[in-house]
Amino acid sequence: MHIKSPTLNGSLKRVAVEELSKQGCSVTVSDLYAMQFEPRATRNDIVGCLHNSEEFNYGMETWEAYKRGGLSDDLIEEQKKVQEADLLIFQFPLYWFSMPAIMKGWMDRVLVQGFAHEFPNCYDSGLLKNKLALFSFTTGGSKEMYAKGGISGDIRYLLWPMQHGIMHFCGVKVLAPHICFAPEYVSEEKRKEMLIAWAQRLKTLWKEEPINCSPEWYFK
Repeated sequence: MHIKSPTLNGSLKRVAVEELSKQGCSVTVSDLYAMQFEPRATRNDIVGCLHNSEEFNYGMETWEAYKRGGLSDDLIEEQKKVQEADLLIFQFPLYWFSMPAIMKGWMDRVLVQGFAHEFPNCYDSGLLKNKLALFSFTTGGSKEMYAKGGISGDIRYLLWPMQHGIMHFCGVKVLAPHICFAPEYVSEEKRKEMLIAWAQRLKTLWKEEPINCSPEWYFK
């Protein structure tokens, strides 16, 4: 999944597509901005009649719609991509200590109950438990700013809601994040080194073990 092409994020996406394709992987990209993906969770996500027309509950209605095949076409298409994937790479710039709104909207709308989770089938027993995810992102601040003693706090704190609260909740095993710190404030040579490092990691990505998805990994 990728957003905003004419940036380092666009180059990181391109490198990932090229390297994984060389390995014989089938790579599918959801470029959310190019797709004009709708981030808002609304009544339009449910096709046909509502389960309860008296009181609209988005979570309940999408759960019922998923069970009867009544979600909107864009959600069905994205869910198909997830179902077919062994690895989900989320490529994005960090916005306000989180993912951009359009990507959060993708999470809200695509990972519905019944498809990605269904209590008590969550966390280690989540419905997407046979998949891997990797968050690859850029920051505005330096590595020092995102250190444990830095002004922004340990970068792992920010990953808790994204990696643990979303991916792990759905059963997805999470690989260590790939972070490019402050690319706008480094030399062109340094940015090239960032792309090379990403390409090198991708060559052996399938040999990596997932992180320990526990509070200790984030807050120790």
